[in-house]
Amino acid sequence: MEVSIWGARGSIPVSGPEYLRHGGDTTCLELRGSGEPLLIDAGTGIRRAGDRLAVQGARRIHLLFTHAHWDHVLGFPFFRPLYAPGVRIEIYGCLEAQASVRDMLGRAMSAPSFPVDLGDVAAELVFHDPSRARFEAGGFSVATIPLSHPNGGVGYRVEEGERRVVFLTDNELGAVLPGGRTRAEYARFAAGADLLLHDGELTAEEYRARRGWGHSTWGDALELALEAEVRRFGIWHHNMQRDDAAIDRIVAACRARVGAAEADLECFAARQGDHFTL
Repeated sequence: MEVSIWGARGSIPVSGPEYLRHGGDTTCLELRGSGEPLLIDAGTGIRRAGDRLAVQGARRIHLLFTHAHWDHVLGFPFFRPLYAPGVRIEIYGCLEAQASVRDMLGRAMSAPSFPVDLGDVAAELVFHDPSRARFEAGGFSVATIPLSHPNGGVGYRVEEGERRVVFLTDNELGAVLPGGRTRAEYARFAAGADLLLHDGELTAEEYRARRGWGHSTWGDALELALEAEVRRFGIWHHNMQRDDAAIDRIVAACRARVGAAEADLECFAARQGDHFTL
């Protein structure tokens, strides 16, 4: 399974020399297996993902949404395959507090917010039932779990053969928000995954003032990874004010805890532009 990180920043895209190594684009993850490309979320990172897909001539693309907050949909109108005749985009989501994925994207692309209406794009858009706990997309088997996040949301476990990736952005492990699940349930969902990408936006000190905002500390996310016995753990949804040096310090602290626990776990911070194979 091929993994591409197109954006892992939270809340709003950022730019500047202090963000060069980990990147400033908001959430977009791409997975490739033996079938068609699968993307999760349409933050500003989806623009670069779309450029590569267009050059590669992709004709069928699968796009999963976790929820409807701006930083996860902001890049959708700038997704190049939207404007290519003959492209089919299969769209999935479970936006519990939203009317539908179609309505959410339609509002983002309606006047005066954007000059091109969703109904006028050249690609064929296929919207799927958002209520299913398990479905097939792009040759992958996909399982879902509700997120502990304001306005709801969904996390994904994507499987192909022996490989499993679990993606839980915007998920608060320190509290069970309405519609969310317990930490033990998230650990069972992620158990034995080859890769866990989990929200680690906050430090413990920051969390004390932001409890209930729908985000986790990196320490809580690490404990989940250890409990679930995953092979690799990537910190996701970097705080918009967290520069490269600060992220490096978090990774160092994370690795120190892993070493103290004598655990077999690789810990890293998700970095825009990284491509690797599981």
